[in-house]
Amino acid sequence: MISLQNIRMTFGEGTPDENTALKNINLCIKGGDFITVIGSNGAGKSTLYNVIAGTLTPTDGKIFLGEKDITKDREHVRAHYIGRIFQNPLLGTAGKMSLEDNMMICYKKGYKGLKISLNNKMRDYFRSQLEVLDMGLENRLRDNVELFSGGQRQALTMLMAVMSKPSLLLLDEHTAALDPHNADIVMNLTRKFANDFNLTVMMITHNMNHALEYGSRLFMMDGGEVILDIGAEEKAKLTMTEIISRFKAIKKKEIVNDQMLLQ
Repeated sequence: MISLQNIRMTFGEGTPDENTALKNINLCIKGGDFITVIGSNGAGKSTLYNVIAGTLTPTDGKIFLGEKDITKDREHVRAHYIGRIFQNPLLGTAGKMSLEDNMMICYKKGYKGLKISLNNKMRDYFRSQLEVLDMGLENRLRDNVELFSGGQRQALTMLMAVMSKPSLLLLDEHTAALDPHNADIVMNLTRKFANDFNLTVMMITHNMNHALEYGSRLFMMDGGEVILDIGAEEKAKLTMTEIISRFKAIKKKEIVNDQMLLQ
């Protein structure tokens, strides 16, 4: 479980350019949650991810992994238990390295035993894992990853993230740069891995169909706040029209409250 308590992220505090990107965020991300995160550009989604991943240290508030305070843990430390996949399929793998070397690095990150080395037994294990992707990559262990397509690299990144056994996997519009066919493949793998390995996942998406179809929980962000947190039962009945209506109702209420404050 990861919890965020009273998180505020302000850039340029005390200057004319001061901007509060996150406002009093309080969240409890439970083990096994698959959360889809929606919101317009500037809503705070990427800032929230950067705070969770350790790329940014919040101005105020604390972050806990279980009962451990990880607020001050740097990004490279959190990378051992928080995985992140970006929109660009080239960012999750080392293109100049072979497929087997990429997988070995990721496997070691999730391995808690004695020192291991790349050998034929390990290669057989990698092949068995790659077969799940159904892309023929199990026969290309010694090829450099830069030779693979964007869809193949993003699917490989998904597999490697799962192999490292993260406590939380952050998906940052991870299919947005792919063609529809490869996007469908990666989304199906996302659901399969989440279910098969009981992963805890947060997925930012601008695809409303994906937001409603995938996951067990939905966050809507606006103005640096989580304005809707919808659980599995309610989410299963939700339509696109209803969620847009809720957003408009919340914005209308905010406008009315602001006008009352100005009177």
